[in-house]
Amino acid sequence: MSTTQSFPAKWNWSAVALLAPSLLLFGALPASAHHMEKHFRVQSQPVITIHNPSGQITVKAWTKQEVMIVADHASPQVEVDAEQTGNRIDLLTHQLSDNIAPEDLRADYVLSVPEDAELQIHNDAGEVNVTNVLGDMNVETVAAGVDLEDAAGYLTVKTVGGSFQCLRCAGRVEASSISGSFRFLDLRSYHVRAQTSTGNILFTGEFLPNGLYRLKNYSGVIEVRFSPADSFDLSATSLKGKVNNEATLTPPDHPQHFYSKFGNSLFGTFNAGRAKVELSSFDGTINILKRD
Repeated sequence: MSTTQSFPAKWNWSAVALLAPSLLLFGALPASAHHMEKHFRVQSQPVITIHNPSGQITVKAWTKQEVMIVADHASPQVEVDAEQTGNRIDLLTHQLSDNIAPEDLRADYVLSVPEDAELQIHNDAGEVNVTNVLGDMNVETVAAGVDLEDAAGYLTVKTVGGSFQCLRCAGRVEASSISGSFRFLDLRSYHVRAQTSTGNILFTGEFLPNGLYRLKNYSGVIEVRFSPADSFDLSATSLKGKVNNEATLTPPDHPQHFYSKFGNSLFGTFNAGRAKVELSSFDGTINILKRD
């Protein structure tokens, strides 16, 4: 007796052909992918906190009085929580297991928030990108880079090795890092205080009247670019490095502090001296260059 089995005569082979790719695709889908979307109604100046060990955090402003949160993570060993208490929203990525690989800690967030929202972000690794948010902001990272665009308010950024870029920022900016580099581009801030140990610092922007711009590192390059219309008092000192200058300065009328005796120092006034610019380094290079 033959053991060969035949398919039913009415079997729809065209349907099988169409279904097969779908079955293969379904089998290839990551079963551990997790997606969350939540909406919270808020009043003016809501406070949003984010604690995330790893991933990309993107925050953009919109005109709605609402916070929309989209979060994605691949590992079932972490969980994303989003809770509202009054006008405060707390986002937290926490691990569900004690034994978890670093790559499984990753969670990515995309937030839409009101323009006047206040942000408190802690993201150890990955990236932080914030656009058009005008409220106060505090960002702390270990290795994650921070990129702010058209931000205002009181901006505080602290990193260990992450870089920091601020494009068209206004208000007050304070930044510190161990080895991260800073880029302040087209700034409209009246107060900038930046300090890094081994990173570079680049500043291009307006020196506003009565503004204070204090840039400091241990080694690396500090570069300030000025325009003919700028007005500032300048002090630039590198204890063991070089100071290069393209600004025509009026020398001060009185002696400067002791650094002028031991390091390469430059002091003077450009135009009316309406702002104050202080640049200091231990053995790095300081460049004061004309803006293109």
